[in-house]
Amino acid sequence: MKKRHSGLIVFDLDGTLIDSLDDIADAANKALSQANMPQHLTAAYRYFVGDGLPALIQRIVPAHTSEQDQKQVAALFKTLYQQNWNRKTDLYPGIRTLIDWLDKSGVRLSILSNKPDSFTRLCVKEFFPDQPFELVFGQRQNVPLKPHPQAALGIIRTMGVSPQSSLFVGDTAVDMKTGKAAGMKSVGVTWGFRQEDELLKAGADIIISKPEELKRYVH
Repeated sequence: MKKRHSGLIVFDLDGTLIDSLDDIADAANKALSQANMPQHLTAAYRYFVGDGLPALIQRIVPAHTSEQDQKQVAALFKTLYQQNWNRKTDLYPGIRTLIDWLDKSGVRLSILSNKPDSFTRLCVKEFFPDQPFELVFGQRQNVPLKPHPQAALGIIRTMGVSPQSSLFVGDTAVDMKTGKAAGMKSVGVTWGFRQEDELLKAGADIIISKPEELKRYVH
């Protein structure tokens, strides 16, 4: 495929830059256990995550769980995840090399996640201490979650670039839809939480299976 210029690359976080599934699943299952609710296999969390914390909790609790009990599980999860968020989480192979290359090449970088903002910033600070990302946003109050384009468009406006010169990189249909809705090129990664067919059905313009492949679309 022909090379494409990218003035800005906006990355998703979980399943794209960091493999955080085990820590998320462990915290969620401990929260369920403490609430006397059934737990789930770690692999199932590949499909539970991606749409923000409220959606995660709704998906893991039993059907017809009251709103109050859902809030209890959410609070337990936050406490447990805060204590254990970096026990097993790490960058995917090749990500550090890619980000260093992009940064040195002058490509502008940002992160937009549906993970709560405080946890998003905590993870980025831990795994990218040199702060190569100009803007880092997670789930924030009064800002719609992805795939609504508001947050992505806000990043584009703040950084003074055009959507047409920007890429949105992620591992789920939510990310592909976010990029498309914001007028960006959507890049789906196959090393994350979801499968290639989901990314294509959601409108991915580009599919990559290794981080280094993203270099092809930057010049």
